[in-house]
Amino acid sequence: MPSWKTILNEVDQAGSMFDVIRRSYLKKLHEYTDRNVIVYYSGWLQKSELRGYNGFSLNDGDKNGFMAAIHELDKSKGLDLFIHTPGGDIAATESLVEYLRSIFGTDIRAIVPQIAMSAGTMIACSCKEIVMGKHSNLGPIDPQMSGIPTHGIIEEFNRAKEEISKDPSTIPLWQPIIAKYHPTLIGECEKAIAWSTEIVKQWLVTAMFDGDPEAIKKSEHIVSELGDHALMKSHARHISGQRAKEIGLNIQFLEDDQELQEAVLSVHHACIQTLTATPASKIIENHNGVAHIQNVNPIQVQMGPGAMNLLPGIGANFPDLPSNSEM
Repeated sequence: MPSWKTILNEVDQAGSMFDVIRRSYLKKLHEYTDRNVIVYYSGWLQKSELRGYNGFSLNDGDKNGFMAAIHELDKSKGLDLFIHTPGGDIAATESLVEYLRSIFGTDIRAIVPQIAMSAGTMIACSCKEIVMGKHSNLGPIDPQMSGIPTHGIIEEFNRAKEEISKDPSTIPLWQPIIAKYHPTLIGECEKAIAWSTEIVKQWLVTAMFDGDPEAIKKSEHIVSELGDHALMKSHARHISGQRAKEIGLNIQFLEDDQELQEAVLSVHHACIQTLTATPASKIIENHNGVAHIQNVNPIQVQMGPGAMNLLPGIGANFPDLPSNSEM
């Protein structure tokens, strides 16, 4: 007869019902595609009352979760990466893409069941194709400075120069507006824009359009569309799968494969229910049940279906992201 401790350990290893159900659908998707599956889910929509909580954004701490999820996977099977995020740090995004490519090369497929904004869109553009449904959305890739579009800052500064040049009497009107900007801000904005567009263009050329004689031309067009603040009008602009395809991205529609659609949406719904009904604020998990789950309280790591260990010295709140690297 098992002891009390043995049974308690079995209960802990099984996880909550949310974990059990989510992992069962992840396993089913893997069995259908025969590819590695990792979900990267943020709960910013489910916990919108936690304004100011920066743990929802993509940051350098997320790499620990990916390292745990990738360990012991069969790397030859490629990767299907679910992306559900509001965006985050450009440097962390670049580093994460480089890490994933060092493991899987360019055999990475992005799956966007609902929404991947900003840095999430950048990651999707680094993949060989993007799987979306009629309900899915990407977003612009224009960088932000403390929540303000860098393109908008530059546009306002240029407008001030133009109006003052034409009519010096407008100086008193523009002075308090321009005074709020740091002297180096315009240069930092220009660098952030160049940084984000250059790496996305490079990723598109080397993965999605690898071997295409028009790879550079196509990549430049996509980057100009996604990174044009004047065209997109808002950093929160939602770009449908059909619009993304018209822009030139390699989009696979879920509706074209009903079995894949059912498997993907089952995983999506299970992840969203976990984020809605539990303290989880971010989930990084593979099809084997290896998970790095960040709670509004300290982070917990769940290895396989098993034991949870608090990571010493790591809390739910990460340091503020640099203002010149927000997406």
